[in-house]
Amino acid sequence: MRYNFILTIVALSLLNCNNEQKEVSSINTENWSKRMIDISLKDSLEIGKSYLSIYSQIYSLSEHKTHNLTAMVSLRNTSDLDTIYITKAEYYDTHGKLIRKYFEHPIFLSPMETAEIIIDEFDTTGGTGSNFLFEWYIPKGSSEPLFEGVMNSTMGQQGLSFTTKAIRIK
Repeated sequence: MRYNFILTIVALSLLNCNNEQKEVSSINTENWSKRMIDISLKDSLEIGKSYLSIYSQIYSLSEHKTHNLTAMVSLRNTSDLDTIYITKAEYYDTHGKLIRKYFEHPIFLSPMETAEIIIDEFDTTGGTGSNFLFEWYIPKGSSEPLFEGVMNSTMGQQGLSFTTKAIRIK
């Protein structure tokens, strides 16, 4: 009787095991596909490139112990009049290796609109020095987009959060 009970528990445990891998760093392709646009017919656009540092991990206590963070990357159109276009959002790790591209076609952000990219706390592929490159187009005279990172983590009653801001490199 006891053997049957243990066997039943083991069988139920095996049936409940989920071999699916957890998705890390949500890439909401549906969101990006809704924003796709052809900018080849747009004229008088200025091009720019921005660099944003992101921390998916930080050192804790020593260089041998790290703490994982959730990172929210915010893509913001700061213009209240013009639509802007983003042609590249690429995520790189600490060593400069490309991890992923978030979309293959230009996307648009309407005036004052914000889009977000989330790097899940469990996604440690970026390491302690991960970063993004953004390429964008704006109408002449329009304000430049703003790219920010918000990193956070909570454990018990402790919380940690900080921000980074992109710099224009081109």
